[in-house]
Amino acid sequence: MQIFPSMLASDFARLADEAARVEGHADWLHIDVMDYRFVPNLTLGLPVVESLLKATTIPLDCHLMIEDPDRWAPSYAEAGARSVTFHAEASKAPIRTARTLRAAGARAGIALNPTTPVEPLLDLLPSFDLVLIMTIEPGFGGQVFMDETLPKIRRVREAIGDRDIWLQVDGGITNDTIGRAAEAGANVFVAGSAVYGAPDPAAAIDRLRAIAQG
Repeated sequence: MQIFPSMLASDFARLADEAARVEGHADWLHIDVMDYRFVPNLTLGLPVVESLLKATTIPLDCHLMIEDPDRWAPSYAEAGARSVTFHAEASKAPIRTARTLRAAGARAGIALNPTTPVEPLLDLLPSFDLVLIMTIEPGFGGQVFMDETLPKIRRVREAIGDRDIWLQVDGGITNDTIGRAAEAGANVFVAGSAVYGAPDPAAAIDRLRAIAQG
């Protein structure tokens, strides 16, 4: 069970310090990249990711909520992000993009919004190292976990079987919801407010992991 704190909930003016607060507890750092087109919000981009890579040894997991990820995703892998996830809804060539990411040394991830059917993705699973099921509507942090996504998580877990593919969930992950997501089959959890809204982010990560492990 891996916990990826979301920098979306951190202090953007102190990103290096915020990363340091979870050093030794976070498995990876989750970076939400939004372009104000695919989602109605604008956040961190490639220059900030490049700077953060120099400031922390924690591997970065970049979640691209952007249009035309087939064009832009490889740049994040080439910069040094260890995992790059793009949305199925935005990609016209997901397998080609996944291959490009892997060739650049990154894990290739595919993300699905809550209302996107999972079935068309299942045949593509061998091309990916990570599947991200959004458990909120993408674009803003602090939303409530959508229990309606639990059947989708179970279906993807069943389809993954014994493959080495991470099943990540993102949105509304708290001490109250992480157990349900874990029971459904998720093994990588993105947590924003539950970590960076806590008095001790490192302790919050440890608590979330303990709950997920049951």
